[in-house]
Amino acid sequence: MTTTAVGSQHLGALEKQPATAVIGYGLGDFAMNLAFSMGTSFLLYYFTDVAGLTAAAIGTMFLIVRLWDAFTDLFAGRMVDRTMTRFGKFRPFILWFAVPVLFLSFLNFNVPTPGIKWLGLFDWNMGTTGRLLYAYLAYAVLGLTYSLINIPYGSLASAMTQSVNERAKLVAARAFGAAIGGVLLTYIVAPQISALQKTAPKLAENADAAAKAAYEAAALAYRQSVQDVFTQTTLIFIVVGSIAYFLTFWWCRESVVRTTPKVSVKETVATLRHNKPLAYLCAASLFYLIGLFAVGGSTAYYAKYVLGDISQTANMTLVNSGIALLITPLIPWIIARLGKKNVFQWCGMFTVVGGVALFFTPAGALALALILLAVKGIGASLINTVMFGLEADTVEYGEWKSGRRSEGATYAIFSFTRKVTQSIGGAVGAWALAIGGYLSASATNPNPVQPESAVLAIKVTIGLLPALCAGIAMLIFWKYPLTDKLFRSIRDENEARKLPLAAESTQADPA
Repeated sequence: MTTTAVGSQHLGALEKQPATAVIGYGLGDFAMNLAFSMGTSFLLYYFTDVAGLTAAAIGTMFLIVRLWDAFTDLFAGRMVDRTMTRFGKFRPFILWFAVPVLFLSFLNFNVPTPGIKWLGLFDWNMGTTGRLLYAYLAYAVLGLTYSLINIPYGSLASAMTQSVNERAKLVAARAFGAAIGGVLLTYIVAPQISALQKTAPKLAENADAAAKAAYEAAALAYRQSVQDVFTQTTLIFIVVGSIAYFLTFWWCRESVVRTTPKVSVKETVATLRHNKPLAYLCAASLFYLIGLFAVGGSTAYYAKYVLGDISQTANMTLVNSGIALLITPLIPWIIARLGKKNVFQWCGMFTVVGGVALFFTPAGALALALILLAVKGIGASLINTVMFGLEADTVEYGEWKSGRRSEGATYAIFSFTRKVTQSIGGAVGAWALAIGGYLSASATNPNPVQPESAVLAIKVTIGLLPALCAGIAMLIFWKYPLTDKLFRSIRDENEARKLPLAAESTQADPA
C-alpha cells in the first residue's frame, strides 16, 4: 500500500455513494425482513394457532433460543474479524448465507403436526414434545445462519463510507428496505389468514357423535389451509430474498482503509474495552427494543381480539411501515440538522405518548388506534434507524482509542444486545398471553373465545410496555458522549494516523 493509495481510498470513503450502492444496501434489509419480520409478526401466532403449542412453552423457547442467538452474534463477529477475501470482509457472508437463512425460515413455519402435511407434501406427525423440540432446533439454527449474514451486513455500512451524510443515506435505505419487506409480507399473509378465519368451523351445542366427527374433520382441513398460506409464502420469499441479497453483494463495495485486515481476539478486546459510546448505545437500546420486540409478537393478537379482525394486522403494519416510508427519505436531513444523538434522545416521546394513549383506546376504535400506532411508529422508525448510524460511529471511536478497526466485533456487541432484547421482548409478549389466560387453538377448537384478562394482557404489551421501556432508554442515553461534531474530529484523526503507516509501507516496498 502506498501513501497515494491511502489518500485516494480515504477520499473514496468520504465521497458520494452511487445510487446502486444505496439501493443495494436497502435491498439487504428488505431480504433480511422476509425472514426476520415474518418471524416477529407471525411465528408466535403460527406456533399457538397452527402447530398447537402453548403460549407459555413458546415464551420460554423464545427466551432460551434468542439468548443463544445473542451468543451466535459474538461468534459471527469473530468470524468476520478473522476473514479477508478478494471480495472484502463482509460481502462474502451475504453471498454464502442468503439461501440458508431463507430456507430455515421456511422450515420454521413447517412444524410436523398431526393431520397436516409437512412441507405441503407428506404426513410427519409428531406429539407435542416432538413439535416443541423441532421448534427449538429449527429456530436455533435459523438464529445461527441469521447471525452469519446479519453481522456482516450491519458492519458493511461502516466499511462503505466514513461520511456522516452518506452513512445517513445508507441507514435510511436500510430502514426503507425493512419497511417495504414488512408491508409486503403482512399484506400477503394477514388477509389470507383473515379470510380463512371467517370460514373456521364451529361446534354446535349438544352435537351428536356424527356432527362432532364432521366438525373435527373440518377443523383439521381449516388448519391445513392456514399451514398452506405459510408454506407457500415462505417458499416465495426464498426466491425473492435470494435475488435481493445477491444485489446487495454485487452493488455494495468496501472502501474504508484498514491497516490490519485481520483482527486478533486481544485487539478486539482492546477495541471494545474503552468504547463508552458503544456501552451507552447498547444500554439504551436494550430497554427501548424490549418494548419494540414485545409488540411484534402481539400485533396479530391485537388485530384479532381488540380491533376485531386479524386482517387488520396488515393495516397496523402499513401504518407503522408507512410512517417509516414517509420519514426515511427525510432522515439524512433530520440528522444533518439535529444530530443523531438528539434524534435518539427525544424521539422516544412519540413512543411514550402513543403507547399510553393506545392502552386506553377502547376496543373496536380502529381509526383512533391506527392514528396512535402512527404516533408510536414515528419514534420507532427514527430511533431504530438512527441506532445503526450510531453503531457505525462507535467503530471509529473504538479505532481512535485502540488503533485497531474492528467492525465485526463492534457490530456483534450491538447485535448481541438486540438479540437479548428479542429474547426478553418475545418472551414477555408470550408470557403476558399465558398470564392473561390466553387459549391456544386445538384440533377440536381452532378459534377459541378469549377471556378479558387475555385481551388486557395484549393491550399492556402493545401500549404500556413500550412506553415504559422508551422512557428508561431516554434517561440512559442522556450521557451518550459522541456527537456528530466529535465524530468528524475522531474520524479525521484516525485517517491522519494511517498516513505515516502508509509511508513506512512505501519505503519497505518501493515498487
